[in-house]
Amino acid sequence: MNVYHLLVLADPSSPYLKQLERLAPRITLTVGLTEERLGPAIERAQVLLVGVQKKELLRTLLPRAKALRWIHALSAGVENLLFEELIHGPLPLTNSKGVYSGSLGEFALAAMLFFAKDLRRLVRQQGEARWEQYTPVELRGRTLGILGYGDIGRAVAERARPFGMRVLACRRRPSRSEGDPLVDELFPLERRLEMIAASDYLLLAMPHTPGTQRLMGEAELRAMKPQSVLINIGRGSTVDEQALVKALEEGRLRGAALDVFETEPLPPGHAFWRLENVLLSPHCADQTPTWREDAVALFLRNLDRFENDEPLMNVVDKEAGY
Repeated sequence: MNVYHLLVLADPSSPYLKQLERLAPRITLTVGLTEERLGPAIERAQVLLVGVQKKELLRTLLPRAKALRWIHALSAGVENLLFEELIHGPLPLTNSKGVYSGSLGEFALAAMLFFAKDLRRLVRQQGEARWEQYTPVELRGRTLGILGYGDIGRAVAERARPFGMRVLACRRRPSRSEGDPLVDELFPLERRLEMIAASDYLLLAMPHTPGTQRLMGEAELRAMKPQSVLINIGRGSTVDEQALVKALEEGRLRGAALDVFETEPLPPGHAFWRLENVLLSPHCADQTPTWREDAVALFLRNLDRFENDEPLMNVVDKEAGY
């Protein structure tokens, strides 16, 4: 029986690591967050599991990882893990894409319903003991535009379809989604303004890469319909926040639902805290009670594939950054 050496960048007291105990005796395990703890084991480690993205520690350890054959991240995003030597090196990097998509899909749907049914108004009226009828709207017949149609974007489309919504999708490589039955129309990135202008709800599900930095800028915000809603569950860096604040303050949008921000935690004085037309989530829309355990379970499935010399799931394009 082969015995693998598994190195884990994580707090040794993390409860989700208990799932790794079932790997004994075929795996020897070293867990830690310091060079002192991990250094003695790095030369014999064949698999590296990244629970905490400590780029500089990994950069320090990597030149000594002579036996390393694979790195897996428990997160879906890897922008805080990548560095030049890793990007251009031969080691495969995989992530936990798919683990968080369902929860984020539900958050996006909740955000659309929040604005369609004006739930903030209901809460306010209840607190004031005020009986005042108004006219909520339906999602049925509305258009959802998805900028960044990857795994998360598709999870939102899957949940929006039963509500009778029309789905538009935009991605850098449209050919990857050709023939998708959930999509009514597919757009390349250079036609994003056309898609944005047709959307009642615009979902951002883009990763953080140099090409997505503030991709949702002034021109894109001005292309949005009056009374449309922006939802960001990708990365805060993809939005020009100053331009978004201005659009919201001027009433050019119905509102925005945001789970991610340029600076996290969001500074106390930021305008998003005070704007009534913002639904704010502290980057936790995907943190279900079992999110870490689910990510480890995906790693274990991938480990079985690794041991059987089968193709790994969720291989990251390190040059593209996702």
